Amino acid sequence: MPKSLIKSKLHLLAKASADLRLAFVYLLDTVTWSLRLSVADMIGTQTPWRNLATNSHLSHNTKAFILDASATKAGYVDTWHPSPVHVAKPLRVMMLGLRGFPQVQGGIETHAEHLAPLLVQQGCDLEVIVRAPYQPLHIGNAWQGVKFTRLWAPKSKALEAIVHTFLGVMYAAMKRPDILHIHAIGPALMTPLARLLGLKVVVTHHGPDYDRQKWGGFAKFVLKTGEWAGMRFSHGRIVISNVIRELVANKHQVQSEIIRNGVNMPQLDTCESHLAQFGLTKQRYILLVSRLVPEKRHLDLIEAFNHADLPDHKLVFVGTSDHPDAYVAALQQAASQNKNIVLTGFQQGEVLRSLYTHAALFVLPSSHEGLSISLLEALSYGLPVLASDIPANTELSLNPMTYFELGNVPMLTEKIRSKIRNPQSHEAKMDKRAWIDSQYNWRKVAEKTYSEYRKAAHSI
Repeated sequence: MPKSLIKSKLHLLAKASADLRLAFVYLLDTVTWSLRLSVADMIGTQTPWRNLATNSHLSHNTKAFILDASATKAGYVDTWHPSPVHVAKPLRVMMLGLRGFPQVQGGIETHAEHLAPLLVQQGCDLEVIVRAPYQPLHIGNAWQGVKFTRLWAPKSKALEAIVHTFLGVMYAAMKRPDILHIHAIGPALMTPLARLLGLKVVVTHHGPDYDRQKWGGFAKFVLKTGEWAGMRFSHGRIVISNVIRELVANKHQVQSEIIRNGVNMPQLDTCESHLAQFGLTKQRYILLVSRLVPEKRHLDLIEAFNHADLPDHKLVFVGTSDHPDAYVAALQQAASQNKNIVLTGFQQGEVLRSLYTHAALFVLPSSHEGLSISLLEALSYGLPVLASDIPANTELSLNPMTYFELGNVPMLTEKIRSKIRNPQSHEAKMDKRAWIDSQYNWRKVAEKTYSEYRKAAHSI
């Protein structure tokens, strides 16, 4: 092994060790405090541990890990309005297991960004525990009625989720919300700890992450253990597709509630001027919006695009990677071989809306999905779509011609040619928008989620 690589590995190991040492004192104090509080609750006594201010050492350490925490209602913007139905007695909810939002890349992050403000309108006093390295500083401590608490997390693919979730559970044990809502099966590993500390827990299963190509054997084992812990020990279980509900029932013998992802129906009058910065012309490019990770199978799409021989069209990848690796390098190398392949990086707001609005075709060649929000968004714009025939995609029950066999590049090539040469009618576009609006609505998602909170809050 080259000396430079050895030094690099040693440097990463030393950094991880330093991060863990930094957290140790905080974790020790917090665990001690939380366990004593849990014991006090069980025996019904009042102790000085109920008042965080009486423990100055713990308070000092807590401040070292909580960044920009706020319990005020300053900073509400845009569409938030208090619900006249529930404001008399709001349900106190903490959300955990995501990097942050708004303007943070990721399916779970997009899910929470759309859902959280609507939960506030339903009557939740909602605090989201976000990862400090990812949460945009300019967002502040509150957004559309949602409060943010920024907790430290190591920016490490292997450690950040589990370490941050542990810290988040400890913080929740101090704040005592009515519901702790944990997203994803990795963070759900901490569900038994949350139960031990007396918290009511709801877990959303966004998909079997252990099927993702990026994880090694040990990581897959941890994720499967997290799925088991989250499904067996939570008071409420939410799944985003029927495929996941059947998986949970068969593997863990428990029932769960299907609450699918939603979409916000977009206006189609977005200006096309944003396309110029990427050298694009409307209706002359094929689009994929996703993180740059192996299970999205960008390389299949590049190969199919190259074989399709569409010199008047470009292939556009919107997204980036949180942890650039060999896959990203291979993708960039493959894209560099064709001047008609464009990597835009992470986009949002009007630019992203413009990219969706004016695309000729959206393609999702993934090998793993929970229920793809980017696919739902493409349909909300009325775009023609192609998707791999994995269960999470076929559950949408789109036209059979929409699907292609996973990894079958020749089939994908032919379907791309056919879609480009036979554009859909305006009526088909409007019908698609009407259907997606009727089936996938974030307000209905919020109402169902709030109902699950209420049931979990009253469970034993």
